[in-house]
Amino acid sequence: MTFIDAIILGILQGFTEFLPISSSGHLVLGQHLLGIHIPGNTFEVAVHIGTLLSVVVVFWNDIISIVSSLQNRTTQKYVLAILIGTIPAVIIGLVFKEDIQSAFDNIRLVSGALMVTGIILILTRWTSGKIENITIWKGLWIGIAQAFAIIPGISRSGSTISIGLLMGLNPKQTARFSFLLAIPALAGAGLLTALDAMSSAESILPLSILSAGFLSSFLVGWISLKWLLTLLRKGKFYWFGAYCLVLGFVTILF
Repeated sequence: MTFIDAIILGILQGFTEFLPISSSGHLVLGQHLLGIHIPGNTFEVAVHIGTLLSVVVVFWNDIISIVSSLQNRTTQKYVLAILIGTIPAVIIGLVFKEDIQSAFDNIRLVSGALMVTGIILILTRWTSGKIENITIWKGLWIGIAQAFAIIPGISRSGSTISIGLLMGLNPKQTARFSFLLAIPALAGAGLLTALDAMSSAESILPLSILSAGFLSSFLVGWISLKWLLTLLRKGKFYWFGAYCLVLGFVTILF
């Protein structure tokens, strides 16, 4: 793996982590097209930390607002909804860890999952969400959608935002909850892969490679997240569905 490969994959991770087109699916396809195999998990940890940091930066004011109003009953319910919404991904990630890892080597599975993502995104074309209140029940359903996104090719942001819109939630509130929900998910995924990396001698990569992946994923993740929020406000979220359908169909043929 070269320095340029690290930058390309970091950009790919940052660009696709928040856009509803599946970062995991694109990383599988990206490695396949570049003809490389990344040993161990340290690079995955680096790009996960990069995208996690971009979420924190973009939603910093929201995070501060939540922390400063924890004594408020409404805020407490909101935080509880995030915690409960995180549980399904934790359970799926731990129980099906081995199956999920093997899925990353299955190009046809990734292609099929991308097409599923495309269909889900297109369905949001006919939503007109006006509900602003994120209940614990709605948080759980969004969390279940996030759990399914562990499958490479199923977009995390695509599935969580789509289920929120389909339940009638306001696009702005849905996006806010989805990406705040991503913080514990990304942090947990980074921690687990870091623990795996520590136990594997194959996982050691040069600091320059890891830094390139981290910085490129952070900067591009920041830009792509801001862009996605703009498209959501304009009601153009479903546009990504056509892209996922086409990409899934093309890659499944090769």
